[in-house]
Amino acid sequence: MLEFNFTPFPIIETERLILDRLAETDVKEVFELRSDPETMKYIPRPLVTNYEEALEHIRMIDEKIENNTGINWAIRFKDNPKLLGIIGFYRMQPENYRAEIGYMLSPHFHGKGIVPEAVKSLLQYGFEDLKFHSIEAVIDPENYASEKVLQKCGFVKEAHLKESEFWEGKFLDKVIYSLLNN
Repeated sequence: MLEFNFTPFPIIETERLILDRLAETDVKEVFELRSDPETMKYIPRPLVTNYEEALEHIRMIDEKIENNTGINWAIRFKDNPKLLGIIGFYRMQPENYRAEIGYMLSPHFHGKGIVPEAVKSLLQYGFEDLKFHSIEAVIDPENYASEKVLQKCGFVKEAHLKESEFWEGKFLDKVIYSLLNN
């Protein structure tokens, strides 16, 4: 079974980006991301309504890092500390050598190749450093932008689950993509 230790926090650099630890000073950008109905459109979670809830979200991420059960990174340009988005491994299954990758990006930065660049660096970290055998992504079937990112990064569609989640009075489909470490 895999064991994780995220101390010290692993900082990852790509050509344009630095993926580092989310901080309470990112609260304004976290609030903007998680309170925006457009950004949250395909994420069945409640919108945050104030800075305190955004801080709670940051603290929840921190807690998972501290107890080594999940890890999220802030996505930033190397030359600018402003938070662009969040990416990380959720629902880590050490017994199955598997984790779920998830990400969100401010709409101002869509279409610039930021998410594929961040995803590719996380795949490398997940397979080489964390020793995952497989990484999955669970998306809304109508989230075509995310689907494109996953396909660009080599993920393969594994399943389309019909009405498998109940959210705000509706049953939602979800699609599972995955990538094996080959």
